[in-house]
Amino acid sequence: MLKIGITIGDPAGVGPELIVRLTEHFDKEKAYIIYGEEKILRACARELGKSFEANLISASEEAKDPGIYLIDLNISEVEKPEPSFTSGKVAVAYLGRVAVDAVYGKIDGLLTMPINKFWAKLAGFSFEGQTEFLAQVFGVKDYAMLMYSEKLRVCLLSTHLSLREAIEKVSKQNIINKVKLIANEYEKWFGYCPSVGILGLNPHAGEGGTIGEEEIKEIMPALEELKSEGYKVEGPLSPDSAFINRNFDVFLCMYHDQGLIPFKLLAFKEGVNMTLGLPFPRTSPDHGTAYDIAWKGIADLSSSLHALKLCEKLASVNKKGG
Repeated sequence: MLKIGITIGDPAGVGPELIVRLTEHFDKEKAYIIYGEEKILRACARELGKSFEANLISASEEAKDPGIYLIDLNISEVEKPEPSFTSGKVAVAYLGRVAVDAVYGKIDGLLTMPINKFWAKLAGFSFEGQTEFLAQVFGVKDYAMLMYSEKLRVCLLSTHLSLREAIEKVSKQNIINKVKLIANEYEKWFGYCPSVGILGLNPHAGEGGTIGEEEIKEIMPALEELKSEGYKVEGPLSPDSAFINRNFDVFLCMYHDQGLIPFKLLAFKEGVNMTLGLPFPRTSPDHGTAYDIAWKGIADLSSSLHALKLCEKLASVNKKGG
């Protein structure tokens, strides 16, 4: 029996609403452990005109049969928090709680709802995002954010950094490491070695060094070494046209917005944020807290549903592998 952990995220955002609506799509042969406040989830369900029912447990080991379970730390004093220190504290607390179960192998996969970095940091969260937090919890230094959909897959060389800092990460060794990580993770989770299209950093991939030299000094040497080792890579691709034909299994992008803008334009509704490099599956919907539409029943469920289904698929692979 697979156990899928799901965190509430920032309770002032769309996380509670999406969880309530996701329960209608749960597989009756799996156990789903929700890490979140019962009073908040029930209050959200009432506002949506729905019900929320779960078996209250104190430890994931208590989930011995298929069904819906809830671990409630009783942190919030209110049923419907506003974006605040409290909402950040709730998000951080449940992420930390589920991380413990993940590290000790008590769940088979993890779906995380969105947090707000501003409020999370006020509550003591010192990481750039949930990806970076989970990587540190597992002691993983080689990890990556993969934006996954059937239409398009985009991997980022760096994640939540300023553009100036991200450019400094464009190095031969970082590119080589990231491509090898992508290849290894694809073999592990999907059973094949992917083709990787590597984007240039500068307009028109530098135009032979006339618009920046990163392509010549860092990207092309990385490509040559990777090809010599048998990896299926091409590039550097001109960033303004790379996504038109989408002939690669994965695109490796040099910084956050270079990959996320085309991905969200082409695959926003079905897009899933998947973390590469962790020893177990972690997925998340491809959007933020969306405070302006939270708890109104109008948030699009598509990305969360795709994230859930991918998490279940990968958890099954992980279970068989274990």
